Amino acid sequence: MKLKVERAILLKALAHIQSVAEKRNTIPILANVLIVCGDNQLTLTATDMEIAIVETIAAEILEEGSVTAPASVLYEIVRKLPENAMIELYHTSEDTPLSLRAGKYATSLNVISVEDFPSMTSDMFPHRFTLSAEILKKLIEQTRFAISTEETRYYLNGIYIHIKQDDGGESKLCAVATDGHRLARVESQVPEGASTIPGVIIPRKTIYEVYKLLEDSTETVEISLSETRIQFKLGKVTLTSKLIDGTFPEYERVIPKNNTKILRVDKQDFSMAVARVAAISMERSRPVKLSLDNQSLIISASSADQGNAKEELDENQIHYDSGPLEIGFQARYLNDITDQIDSQVEFIMADNASPTIVRDVEDLSALYVLMPMRV
Repeated sequence: MKLKVERAILLKALAHIQSVAEKRNTIPILANVLIVCGDNQLTLTATDMEIAIVETIAAEILEEGSVTAPASVLYEIVRKLPENAMIELYHTSEDTPLSLRAGKYATSLNVISVEDFPSMTSDMFPHRFTLSAEILKKLIEQTRFAISTEETRYYLNGIYIHIKQDDGGESKLCAVATDGHRLARVESQVPEGASTIPGVIIPRKTIYEVYKLLEDSTETVEISLSETRIQFKLGKVTLTSKLIDGTFPEYERVIPKNNTKILRVDKQDFSMAVARVAAISMERSRPVKLSLDNQSLIISASSADQGNAKEELDENQIHYDSGPLEIGFQARYLNDITDQIDSQVEFIMADNASPTIVRDVEDLSALYVLMPMRV
């Protein structure tokens, strides 16, 4: 195997590849990238047996062949080479290392047999549809913060994608995540071919890997789906992942229907006030208290060790006319939600112990539910 490839092209692909490769090294081959030269192109593959990513890039193929090499080490070497470097990769036989040259720099990397590299066997994908990168990015951005990290409730360790009917009877493509303390749901139009897809839970790691691919892509994403796997195709990159084998809870039950106390406040004014007040305490579990009465909002927090803080937003900054209410929320959870909102935040509350709905006044496709804390 022998090839030449531009450093910038190889680096971009390796950035995707090395983050999927297994870091814990319990099975050595899973830490490697499979490099295949053929058909005038270079194909890179990595897998941790839960996710597999394949990316094809342009290269000058001088001699066809294949090899595996440590993904993270190769990435670090390429990352530290000069920007305009031309990289040569050369491998003669199974028993020899992979040689890399760039200008006057040279190194060799130990390899593992290509025959040991696992294949994530491809399922039949009965469901196929396309989604714009912009819409998929929005679905992920506005829900991922609420994904649970509690491994015992593994069925919450991802985003639940499904089709549901909205209050008007129209079908919507929905993305939902919850950790039991907050819930995020974002709706979009059902793309052609997706009306009969099963409800599936896409794992947290897969979500973050797909999002990284979307960050520098404006292409349409081809999505293929079965009961156990999902596949995303973005240009020359294909990412295949297992789905979480579990049942997502009936989340609609926790979305309150009869809340009547409505607070509207500018997102910037509110989030900055919460951040300033919450700075009094480094305890993540400490709540900030919202005290509402007659077109005024006082945000306060206290710490036995550090002291007290409060800030008032007046009638020029808020709209509220539903009577006195004191309610507490964890500051980080509040800011995680308001980070998703562009201009004006709407809180729809019942009392200081019931779930609160949070929405963007100008974008009703997203809905958030937040459990209050005792203050």
